[in-house]
Amino acid sequence: MLGKILFTIVIILLGFLWVRRNREQERRQAQKPSIPAPHSEAAPPALNDYRFAAYLFLALMIGSGSYLYYLRWQDDHRLVTVLLHRDGSQTPVTYQVQKSELEARAFTTIDGVRVTVADSERMEVIGL
Repeated sequence: MLGKILFTIVIILLGFLWVRRNREQERRQAQKPSIPAPHSEAAPPALNDYRFAAYLFLALMIGSGSYLYYLRWQDDHRLVTVLLHRDGSQTPVTYQVQKSELEARAFTTIDGVRVTVADSERMEVIGL
């Protein structure tokens, strides 16, 4: 996780340095007197193309990140059924639990009851 954050920061810094270098080059070219060629057309500024691509990429990343976050949130809040089998009982005890509330040996029901599974009990999750 830390590596991803550091990689993102490095990419952002490289982008800033690249844009800054291009701006300095444009300033130097603007300061030099240029004699236009008689039949040359004025080229469209390339910076606008890069800006549009950068904004499009940013919108794509924010949109896809939001969509993936929503899908994960939706999956975490899905209800699953937990059957708790006890040694002395013939029928299991049934609980409704949100998927995000499941742990290795415990869970919290949708009613807010915290259940810890004993060593002699067996927990079966239906709906994963």
